[in-house]
Amino acid sequence: MKIKLNPCRVHVLNMHDALKRTGGYCPCVANPTEDDKCMCKEFTDKLNDPDFEGWCHCKLYYKEK
Repeated sequence: MKIKLNPCRVHVLNMHDALKRTGGYCPCVANPTEDDKCMCKEFTDKLNDPDFEGWCHCKLYYKEK
């Protein structure tokens, strides 16, 4: 398993700025909870699935098999 950052530098910088503004919470979620703190629970749960390959909700991280 390998977790990679989005190769688009502009997207990564924009997401890092947004995460700073939100205190580390996913900027894509309207009413964030502790589960939405980056790296969000939705994505970390998927990391345990050996068949999952794909992006986190914000497309900041990508999990390869």
